[in-house]
Amino acid sequence: MQGDNMGISVLVSSCVALGLDLERLTDRERELVRETPPAEVDASQLRKVILEGGDPLGDMFSALRPSAERRLEGQTFTPFEIVESMVAWAAKKAVPSRVVDPGTGSGRFIIRALREFPRAEGIAIDTDPIALLIARANSCVWGLEDRIDFRLCDYRETSIEKIDGVTLYIGNPPYVRHHNITADWKEWYAATAKELDLPTSKLAGLHAHFFLATAKHMRPGDIGAYITSSEWLDVNYGASLRRLLLSRLSLKELHVFDPASLPFADAQVTGVIVCFSCDLEVDTVVISRVKALSDLGNPDRVLRVGRTDMQNSSRWSSVGLVRKKYPQGYLELGEYFRVRRGAVTGANKVWVVRRGDVDLPESVLVPSVTKARELFEAGETLVSNLHLKCIVDIPLNYQSLDNDSVVRIEQYIAYAQSIGADRGYVARHRHAWWSVGLGEAAPILATYMARRPPRFVKNCVHARHINVVHGLYPRGKFSDQDVDLLLQYLNRNVELVDGRTYAGGLTKFEPKEMERLMVPSFDLLREGR
Repeated sequence: MQGDNMGISVLVSSCVALGLDLERLTDRERELVRETPPAEVDASQLRKVILEGGDPLGDMFSALRPSAERRLEGQTFTPFEIVESMVAWAAKKAVPSRVVDPGTGSGRFIIRALREFPRAEGIAIDTDPIALLIARANSCVWGLEDRIDFRLCDYRETSIEKIDGVTLYIGNPPYVRHHNITADWKEWYAATAKELDLPTSKLAGLHAHFFLATAKHMRPGDIGAYITSSEWLDVNYGASLRRLLLSRLSLKELHVFDPASLPFADAQVTGVIVCFSCDLEVDTVVISRVKALSDLGNPDRVLRVGRTDMQNSSRWSSVGLVRKKYPQGYLELGEYFRVRRGAVTGANKVWVVRRGDVDLPESVLVPSVTKARELFEAGETLVSNLHLKCIVDIPLNYQSLDNDSVVRIEQYIAYAQSIGADRGYVARHRHAWWSVGLGEAAPILATYMARRPPRFVKNCVHARHINVVHGLYPRGKFSDQDVDLLLQYLNRNVELVDGRTYAGGLTKFEPKEMERLMVPSFDLLREGR
């Protein structure tokens, strides 16, 4: 803790030494400066590094605040190469009179943009007083502090005044997942989406909120370029953004980073640069796939996709890609099998156990697949359940069991309650918080998230499964031979590109995506085709 305090002292003292005008600070920034013990710093060296294109203050901030803590606030600094490419795009489209950076951080975007547009004024917004101090200090070094209105507030609450010229909205909206967004802001998102005639979702992240706020602020002629996580291109909550970019806003370009590229050094998230405007609809959208930062701005790596194609697609990450062509007689896997998620226990440490570790009747201990690797290790057939853990699945009518079983079950329920198993979200939304409610055993089990294709396994021991794997349930009666042929095909032909790829190359198959996998008919499989 003492080391952290010393680091804060050095960081704040560095900001002050670089020429901050203390009279311009907000009350919280001024309080921070006043309450932080001064430290000796080398202002000339800091200035030199900044003018050479570095961000020593931002680096100090990142070192002081762990990445896990910064992720909770969406504080991920953008590589300079990406900042440069986004400013370059804006320079080709307009000469803005104003630049708005809605989550300024250390000021990388606002400073680079104002250097590019010497007659523009700027608005830099952040909720963190330390980040705003850093942005102010960096702007002082570049001689830009008089051109920037620094605001310590939430972008969704601030007012962006009308001006006569073009406003450029540029930056990296904070990526905060919906779990960490308060109920009142989720209500704001729903109300704003309704106002803009957009679908809404409680699963939308903070970056989606920033797009909606931007749509409300923008005026005809304004332009924007944001870099965000790319998951909204495909997921359900992204429907509001996708419609927004084809209605109130006009999507110009999408630069989708390869999932393995990891554009942010300290965050396992994918990336996409979204370039848009507030004017008439365009007929085509420019899309590029970025495998390395050197690909940005390369005209040989782009394609043009019709606006109608964008409207008709629910998965923008694959728009414009060449799709596989299948021979006649192929159909979707969903024609043969329903794909269902496994049960969610809500507290694995309570409800996932090994036999012998708990005093419960055998009737409530159900052998289950609780880790994906159990399927990868099984090959194509699960022939034993002896190595599997069990789910404690207490029936709603457990009191009809024999007296000894009832006593042991109620003792376990009391234990579970004593450690808070009854207070979780899942438990509170079950018929009885202590009853997991496993479904029927699925004849086929399948992994769905890995850096390799899914493994499909015949469930010969009728093991149950939780939400680490999917279950495939037949829509009709199929022979064992036909099921075996289908399993062989799936395990030899399903590829990662058939799923949805996340940061670092992790690929996920949602149930409906797995049902859309194309497979040969049983007739073709029997013929060996």
